[in-house]
Amino acid sequence: MSLPEIVSREQWRAARESLLAKEKELTRAREALNAERRRLPMVEIEEEYVFEGGDGKATLWDLFEGRDQLVVHHFVFAPEADAGCPGCAAFLDQIGHLAHLHARGTSFVVVSRAPYPKILPFKARMGWALPWYSSGGTDFDRAFGAPVERGGERAERAALSCFLRDRDRIFHTYTTYGRGLDALGSATSLLDLTALGRREEWEEPRGRASALGTLPAGGRIRYHDEYDL
Repeated sequence: MSLPEIVSREQWRAARESLLAKEKELTRAREALNAERRRLPMVEIEEEYVFEGGDGKATLWDLFEGRDQLVVHHFVFAPEADAGCPGCAAFLDQIGHLAHLHARGTSFVVVSRAPYPKILPFKARMGWALPWYSSGGTDFDRAFGAPVERGGERAERAALSCFLRDRDRIFHTYTTYGRGLDALGSATSLLDLTALGRREEWEEPRGRASALGTLPAGGRIRYHDEYDL
């Protein structure tokens, strides 16, 4: 095994400070990229998608649960399969408490093409409490790029899509695929994909921190059981 070089504490500190400068440069570049993502145009959703969940039928509007934004994980789970994609499952294992997203006016749901009766036992096996819906019978996943053509055949791929609600209109703002999900999972990483972002005053473009309403948390991070949601 090739291990790091052994050095003195002073040498380590100098190397660490050199790396820190590069890390800060990467942070600034990531913030600039996030701002550019928030400036992307958006497309109005005119289709009437209907999903099946624990409470029966639900529209795309229902998936927002009254919040301004929605993040959808396109979980690869084919109708004929008995279990979902292991890679998608590993991604969901990383999702933290949804209260931190909800406090920023953002909902998170999982959507798969498998029938809901198949999703339910697999969800229980994994021990997840995340909201999960079946998109079977709709072209929801295909419309937002989850399937991909490989070798002349259609295959599914993991994806994450973001939507924005403005009064009675819904817009698609962003989708990322495959390895685009590798660094995601925390509340802030998911919010950075959305049009309104973390809804903090320092973010560019300015003026979106309180857009579409007042944040339930007053803009302050709290313990997940202290949010007034």
